[in-house]
Formats: sequence, C-alpha cells, structure tokens
Amino acid sequence: MDQNCTIEVELDTSGLRCPLPLLKAKQALNKVAVGQCVKVVATDSGSMRDFKAFAELSGHSLLQCEQIEQHFHYILRKV
Repeated sequence: MDQNCTIEVELDTSGLRCPLPLLKAKQALNKVAVGQCVKVVATDSGSMRDFKAFAELSGHSLLQCEQIEQHFHYILRKV
C-alpha cells in the first residue's frame, strides 16, 4: 500500500449484501479529504466486481482489492 495514504475510516460490512458495502464506502469517501483512504471489509463475493467498477467510474484509486479467506478487503483513496 502507498505510504502516503492515511486510512481515515475503516468499515466492516460483513454480512451485508451488495450494493450496501459499496454504498457505505461511497458515503465514507464523501466525508474524507482528498488523499485520505477508506478501508472496507466485506463478505459478499459480488463486492469485488462492484468495487473495481466503482473505482473506474468514479476516478478514486483502488489501492487494495484482495480476498483473505471468506473476507474481501478494499482500500480506496479519494481523489
């Protein structure tokens, strides 16, 4: 991960189905400053596709997108 990224908000959206993990991430990104990051942990396998598409469409940077056991971990940087 980029060392210039400050994780301002960490969200655990385990158990929530899409689009709720992405919606909560988007709301958190709206509250942080440019350059800060939001970390999201989700359990919905569809979230991986959604977070990648959101980053492309919104222009925010998806710094981390990985599956660890049954959890999907994302770090988004606000641009």
